[in-house]
Amino acid sequence: MGRAPSYDSTTVVQAARDVFWDQGLDGASLPDLERATGLNRSSLYHAFGSKRGLFDAAVEDYLGTVIRPRLRPLVEAARRTPPEAARAVVAYFEQLASAVGQVPADSPRRGCLLMGCATGPAGHDDALRAAVDAYRAELTDALVGALRAADPALADGVVEQRARLLLSLQLSALALARVNQGESVAMLRAARDQAAEWVSRDA
Repeated sequence: MGRAPSYDSTTVVQAARDVFWDQGLDGASLPDLERATGLNRSSLYHAFGSKRGLFDAAVEDYLGTVIRPRLRPLVEAARRTPPEAARAVVAYFEQLASAVGQVPADSPRRGCLLMGCATGPAGHDDALRAAVDAYRAELTDALVGALRAADPALADGVVEQRARLLLSLQLSALALARVNQGESVAMLRAARDQAAEWVSRDA
């Protein structure tokens, strides 16, 4: 019977996640990952198969602990009354702006892990492109559901266009967060204000 690992897998994955978040898939070296996780490369490869396997685990943790908890109120808003759904959309962007504004300048958790990796050389990786596209679709679906609940009379095409515009602002802001935190926050609050204008005008 094999000996149980002497480390906590979640702690290791989250330490690696922050390295990938800060340095990207290509920029994160094995020595960086060894230092962050406290494991040598033999242990990392035994547990995750490869650096890419560790990255995939880090992405799943990022989605599960960072993205989906923040999206949950939007997803739930799809089943709410129009006023409740409208408030959820506005609150989502305000809370995201506040979260971005509170990240210390030297934190590895600036911007978006997936978007940061996608804009580097790893963006040519088919599996990474698929992960980013699935991430974008998940965000879009949450926004579409909440916006549709906020005004059930709106045509589907209008709802989808609004979701795309808001998501474009969000992703642009998160890309900018690494170099200009203040402007990133301003863009997210512009998305909040645009959403508020739409839902109040349609009420």
